[in-house]
Amino acid sequence: MKRHSWFKQSLVLAVLPLAMGTAFAQDAKKDISPAEAQYQAGGSPLGAVEMHQDINPKAPPMTKAEFDKARQIYFERCAGCHGVLRKGATGKPLTPDKTLASGTDYLKVFINYGSPAGMPNWGTSGELSEAEVDLMARYVQQTPPQPPEFGMPEMKQTWKVIVPPEKRPTKKMNTYNLDNIFSTTLRDTGEVALIDGDSKQIINIVKTGYAVHISRTSASGRYLYVIGRDAKINLIDLWMETPDNVAEIRVGLEARSVETSKARGFEDKYAIAGAYWPPQYTIMDGYTLEPLKIVGTRGMTVDTQEYHPEPRVASIVASHFKPEFVVNVKETGKILMVDYTNINALKTTEIGAARFLHDGGWDLSKRYFMVAANQSNKVAAVDAKDGKLAALIDVGPIPHPGRGANFIHPKYGPVWSTGHLGDESISLIGTDPQKHPKEAWKVVQTLKGQGGGSLFLKTHPKSKNLWVDTALNPDPKVSQSIAVFDINNLEKGFAVLPIAEWAGLGEGAKRVLQPEYNLAGDEVWFSIWSAKNQESAIVVVDDKTRKLKAVIKDKRLITPTGKFNLHNTQHDVY
Repeated sequence: MKRHSWFKQSLVLAVLPLAMGTAFAQDAKKDISPAEAQYQAGGSPLGAVEMHQDINPKAPPMTKAEFDKARQIYFERCAGCHGVLRKGATGKPLTPDKTLASGTDYLKVFINYGSPAGMPNWGTSGELSEAEVDLMARYVQQTPPQPPEFGMPEMKQTWKVIVPPEKRPTKKMNTYNLDNIFSTTLRDTGEVALIDGDSKQIINIVKTGYAVHISRTSASGRYLYVIGRDAKINLIDLWMETPDNVAEIRVGLEARSVETSKARGFEDKYAIAGAYWPPQYTIMDGYTLEPLKIVGTRGMTVDTQEYHPEPRVASIVASHFKPEFVVNVKETGKILMVDYTNINALKTTEIGAARFLHDGGWDLSKRYFMVAANQSNKVAAVDAKDGKLAALIDVGPIPHPGRGANFIHPKYGPVWSTGHLGDESISLIGTDPQKHPKEAWKVVQTLKGQGGGSLFLKTHPKSKNLWVDTALNPDPKVSQSIAVFDINNLEKGFAVLPIAEWAGLGEGAKRVLQPEYNLAGDEVWFSIWSAKNQESAIVVVDDKTRKLKAVIKDKRLITPTGKFNLHNTQHDVY
């Protein structure tokens, strides 16, 4: 089920808003933009996991081979929005109590032709064959299969210490400027490229899990933790002559987030990872990745107080004030302040925010964590010092800040900003309740960007520029360029730089995404992301002049997406 030929990822089954008197019509979902549709899409590693077929006598018959094929299609293309168990996540439920009432013929029409509510025309677009449309219409009437749980025995089976701590270097064995290395995700090859920011040369291509979501630097700056969407974590020792893996583990079957302890006295001691499936987080030894504590997140939603069977763990950050991890639970809308002083007697403060918490970053003071609640169109500000919710701020449709961007607004003081998937707006939120109380926790200004589909925006304390990508915009001219604002003259609007054109690549989507600064704050790096069989690149721009500085091309740079400067990641500079 793929939304557009130009972006071979999927959407999930939305709900048809037709006046047909069905259960679907009662669950109609608002119209969504193409950018939002792509964001909700994306393959799940669970498609390859064997699951039990529960024969439902009321459902249309399916052979085991048909069931397995349909299950793989669902998890590769639909589960991201409708959930592993089809009970609904950011999308509506697709459980038999709703689908059986509609019947196979209705569902085939629904899948074949789509709807204005966001359901793509899988059949008429040619993305699904007639047989596959029929297959999926029958599949969504079956009892949803449940993937296996993944507990301590399963984790221990995957845990591997490649180089024990006592055999690792006792001092830095290379001459690289570790603060200016970029950990660059090579999404479709299951690798990260460690790129020297000084020489612009690749130091090493490190084998990791599939589609690394984030890279995190340890508090000391020695270790790098990366996590793939297949829940595999790799620990990289940056002191080695050639930085490489020293430990690995899988903490589940699907995941997105990893972080390390930063509080004084706990530097590098612990690592934590959050899983999408099973819904849980795991605390590990920071030097070996030995799993120490697993905590489930199933529970009640923050708004309707209803039980949710698979609340996914989205972003996790480490507090700069206390020995606490800030764990954001997506579907229940809860923020967990996890005190790791004694992991055998965890103390957790639960803060109710808003549903579908996703990603975010610290404000300039690093006291307040700003996290987007995507489908609620809100940003939650969490006071990590006092352990409470500071505010819920209404923003534009589907905020997606990455880590956000902090700067001193010429009129309103310190602000944190986010772009959106649903429209072209960029929200600037005041974050200084002490010196700017009237502006605190309000959208003090809304900028107009190139369009919807923004994934990341970025600035730097030494810069006067605010860079905003639109990687998921359906217009190639927009997705292949970058908007840049002058922070001291925001009313002037944005300038557009043709980043993909500067890369000098051949055919391909050439989506421009994730501006990332170097250590000095005088260069901005952009990923040019094309398909696995097409050429991609990294483009480096001079921040002051906004002119092309370098293009990094290498046949090993396959589908580069996220880039993380190790110093900026270590110190939460954005």
